Amino acid sequence: MAQHTKTWTWFKGEWLEGNPGIVGPRTHALWLGSCVFDGARAFEGVTPDLDRHCERVQNSAGALGLNATMQTGEILELVQEGLSKFGGETALYIKPMYWAEEGGYVSVPPLAESTQFCLCMYEAEMPEPQPIAVTRCSFRRPTIETAPVNAKAACLYPNSGRALREVQAKGFNNAVVLDSLSNVAELATANLMMVKDGAVHTPYPNGTFLNGITRQRVISLLRKDGVSVHERSIGYGELLEADELFSTGNYLKVSPINRIDDHHMQPGPVYERARQLYWDWAHG
Repeated sequence: MAQHTKTWTWFKGEWLEGNPGIVGPRTHALWLGSCVFDGARAFEGVTPDLDRHCERVQNSAGALGLNATMQTGEILELVQEGLSKFGGETALYIKPMYWAEEGGYVSVPPLAESTQFCLCMYEAEMPEPQPIAVTRCSFRRPTIETAPVNAKAACLYPNSGRALREVQAKGFNNAVVLDSLSNVAELATANLMMVKDGAVHTPYPNGTFLNGITRQRVISLLRKDGVSVHERSIGYGELLEADELFSTGNYLKVSPINRIDDHHMQPGPVYERARQLYWDWAHG
């Protein structure tokens, strides 16, 4: 069994050390999937966009029919308490979570008044960016009619796991996932950016995937820096002709891609600029 890094979890007014058994076999979230979360980062003494991550978990709770029992400001205060339990420069993953303890009609929908909250914070290294190889997978991102894509919901992630297993069996690191209309949506674990002739192109957030907070931040920083960024429908074939590809996401922030199928590329100047802009903003 894998050993957990140093972890503190706030639950029902108490900070618990380690990995406490909060969710049990009768918990609605465990067997029927009513869990939402968000993931913020602390690294090098900064917590970029922490407020936006805390606001998003509130919205995700509502999208799944849960009661957001905490205020955004209360979560922010708890994060500050939690940070004091780690070293100031320790890289952390900050995860506020809501879930239902009980179900409603015939147990299936979550019972809103049974909503529980916890804040889990644990050591998670911020790795140096390593270029990765990607390819298309056979799985698709769903629409709002078929899945709660308007929430950062745990039930969406098994499909990403299937996508990763499929492409990793072929020797790739991550999967390019399409939407139901065969447009590029994102990677299995992050949003995707394509560079062509000095301009950035990225899939338009059409409701089949989350418009990531780091994605939004990087787009804003690039535009302020004079880089053209186009949010639009992108076909998979366009990726094969890209000058650069890179990803944006909370866990790795801005990370390079050096191969898609058999098309090789080097991390380029636009990726390097995007990463530097993000780091400068985060520490500013």
